[in-house]
Amino acid sequence: MPELFPAGFPSPDTLHPIVTRDGQPHRGTVFLKPALRHPRIEVGDYSYASCHVPPADWAAQIAPYLYDFSPERLVIGRFCQFADGVQFITASANHRHDGFSTFPFLAFGADPAQSASMPPPGPDTVIGNDVWLGQGVRVLPGARIGDGCIVGAGAVVCGTLAPYSVVAGNPARLLRRRFPAPVIARLLQIRWWDWPIDDILDAEAAICGADLPALERVAARLSR
Repeated sequence: MPELFPAGFPSPDTLHPIVTRDGQPHRGTVFLKPALRHPRIEVGDYSYASCHVPPADWAAQIAPYLYDFSPERLVIGRFCQFADGVQFITASANHRHDGFSTFPFLAFGADPAQSASMPPPGPDTVIGNDVWLGQGVRVLPGARIGDGCIVGAGAVVCGTLAPYSVVAGNPARLLRRRFPAPVIARLLQIRWWDWPIDDILDAEAAICGADLPALERVAARLSR
């Protein structure tokens, strides 16, 4: 990670939010909201992705099977962090697999009115807020990853992950919960990621230091 140039916290509309000390943008990291122009992807403020070799098309990099005409969506929350090689294998990548063959005859020119080879529309893939996906993670069609989850490098995720789970492996398995259940419940009520950015920055020490009483005080002040 290049050293940050002290120029203030960037706007969520900044394409390259990291600037090196020589004043140049670090092109290997983007805020996804301004980087993606895709009708089937929704992404929240400040979520970012990084690549060692910056792609020309970030949507194709992270979701290569999500087409403009796909029926499903990829929905990403705020403040997510995606390492190099993270990919979402969305439902349009699927083949029909309930019959005797998985071959996609329609893709190769079979009569659309006659062909029965394509699967029905699949589910959306939904990523919560403040989710960290490690290097090379694969997220399979219809996965739902809860707020605050951490997914270890190389993991393959399917199904639903409860908020603040730590998972790893293929298939991804639960290693532990990040915090006790009462703390998780309170964090899901506080939802610091929805606060104005100035209040988030003021509460950074409490957020990153797991100081729940301090976070509670900020939440109480903001709710007045």
